[in-house]
Amino acid sequence: MEAVAEGLWGLADYHEKEGEIAKSIKCLEAICQSHDSFLPIIEVKTRLRLATLLLKHTHNANHAKSHLERSQLLLKSIPSCFDLKCRTFSLLSQCYHLVGAIHRQKQILHKALDLAASANSDVSANLWACNFNSQLANALIIEGDCSSALSVLESGYASATQLYYPQLQMFFATSILHVHLMQWPDDNLVQSALHRCDEIWGSLSPDKSATQHVDKLDAAMKADLQKMREIQRLSNELNAISQSLSRSDLPNRERLLLSTKQAHLQDQITSLSAFSSFLEQPLEPAYFGNASRAWQDKLFLAPPPVDGEWLPKSAVYSLVDLMVVVFGRPRGLFKECAKRIQSGIQTIQGELAKLGINEGVREVDVQHSSIWMAGVYLILLMQLLENNVAMELTRSEFVAAQQTLLRMKDLFVRFPTILQGCESVIELLRGQYAHYVGCYSGAAFHFIEAAKMTESKSVQAMCHIYAAISHFCCGDAESLAQALDLIGPVYRMKDSYVGVREEANVHFVYGLLLVRQNDYEEARTKLAKGLQIAHTSTGNLQLISQYLTILGHLALSLHDTIQAREILRSALTLAKKLYDVPTQIWVLSVLKDLYQGLGEVGNQMENDEYQKKKSDELQRKIADAQSSIHHLELIELSRFKVIDMKRGVAASQSMSANLDIPESVGLWTTQPGSSSSRLLDVDSRRRPKRR
Repeated sequence: MEAVAEGLWGLADYHEKEGEIAKSIKCLEAICQSHDSFLPIIEVKTRLRLATLLLKHTHNANHAKSHLERSQLLLKSIPSCFDLKCRTFSLLSQCYHLVGAIHRQKQILHKALDLAASANSDVSANLWACNFNSQLANALIIEGDCSSALSVLESGYASATQLYYPQLQMFFATSILHVHLMQWPDDNLVQSALHRCDEIWGSLSPDKSATQHVDKLDAAMKADLQKMREIQRLSNELNAISQSLSRSDLPNRERLLLSTKQAHLQDQITSLSAFSSFLEQPLEPAYFGNASRAWQDKLFLAPPPVDGEWLPKSAVYSLVDLMVVVFGRPRGLFKECAKRIQSGIQTIQGELAKLGINEGVREVDVQHSSIWMAGVYLILLMQLLENNVAMELTRSEFVAAQQTLLRMKDLFVRFPTILQGCESVIELLRGQYAHYVGCYSGAAFHFIEAAKMTESKSVQAMCHIYAAISHFCCGDAESLAQALDLIGPVYRMKDSYVGVREEANVHFVYGLLLVRQNDYEEARTKLAKGLQIAHTSTGNLQLISQYLTILGHLALSLHDTIQAREILRSALTLAKKLYDVPTQIWVLSVLKDLYQGLGEVGNQMENDEYQKKKSDELQRKIADAQSSIHHLELIELSRFKVIDMKRGVAASQSMSANLDIPESVGLWTTQPGSSSSRLLDVDSRRRPKRR
């Protein structure tokens, strides 16, 4: 009977490679439904293979669950088979996750961890412990039990430490940091978690910056894309040859040549498609949310069994695009960023379509088994759109920013549970839009509302800085008092923030207020410190150009015209590189004062002409935005309303927490004692940056 089983296994393999999944399943089911008795180990392996096929190629998680539950019962009578038992536990946990049986999932994972603990502390046992702890932490977070999730993640970290595997340590350390950021119980705990991440990061590659890591990942992604394109090209050629060979009237000589070429192409495709040896294991666990993807549609970022819990390849591609945008946009690489944003959005839309999510589909219409992966893609999509809004506002393309912001609103209204963590970001972007088009009091309203929608102290600080700027721009005594009331507490807490952006931004705003109060020397000290942070830690050219502009204004006020000229020229160069019209106008207004004071009539006339050109350009773009039918909707003093609030979907709490949305854009205002100007690039991200 063992030979029969091996024959059916081989036939199932053949049908799967040919894409005939139904036939492959029937071969395996023949073993399970046979009236003749097979050894329990054979039935277990067969049912595990069946469950894997069902999870890979269908939405039938319940059928897969039945096979796995039967395998679990059979394995109870077998004393050994550690690896098979662990694979059964892992796959069964994923089935419970997909059908929403979180309580059952936790039970099975606790049994799995007991099994791993009972084994010798070898590599396999520790890797399975990492796998189970990762899944259990996710289940606990779904139920909102962050304290238990932290405990489980610490256990996973301990297992990774026993393996002397820093990449796996980093996975658990960053997961622990993420949970702390979600609930933010204590600044010291967040700081401690961040410090551990820094230590592990340093041990991985002390001589590499974050940008170099992004470049390396981007290069790997491009190489993989090139390989897949080549496989597709060879496959198309192979299909054409196979069609020709199917002709009955084909001459023997030509048939022989085509057959030889067919074999050569098959060898090439096999060579390109080959992965590591562990890919050949037929019982490898599938990843969360997997509906109908082949193994070739998965990037292996860790050794088994941990590799089963990573993102599918298309999500990794989109994430790499997002990371390139996050690092490129502050440096003014808008052409590349626009290309990456479009690439990421197209990839995500294709994946959402596979999950049945097209225009008009709402949260309540999504299959339960697809919710997890849908959430991954929707959040990535929102982050790409957020960066697109930021880029368009920086370039004063307000109509384009309107359209993208309304697209974000549409997604939030349709998927209110999955995307509820994005609500504060949308509100914050409404405030930025309102500020750009001169609606300062409305902008302050939206910033304060955004602060109310998040529990992150860091994001709240950013929102209060934005609101302070908007009040400052109103110009009246009451608004200035409100600005001081908002910025004072933020400044006093500047040393408690985990990231560097909060400190850089609060120094800028506080320095601006000191300028308004004519305390130039103290203002210069604060601004110089903030500029150093912005230059060394953020690499944000927009923020640096704004720092230089206000420092140039200060130098002029202190009659240091030589330094003022050099600083302002640098500021104007950076603003032009970013197509940042408001900041250009601000710099030009200060240069006008400089040229007037020095009596440089020719330079002043040229400066005035260029300033008028830019001012007219900005006013035209604002007028275009105000004439849009969507303008009033965006600046309205109320939150966006979610009409369909049926939140009966068990979406992950990790998606409903304060999300780590990439950085936002600058705000422009009225320069103290002068004409229009530009203010800082304060950002809505709370995550610390390490360069």
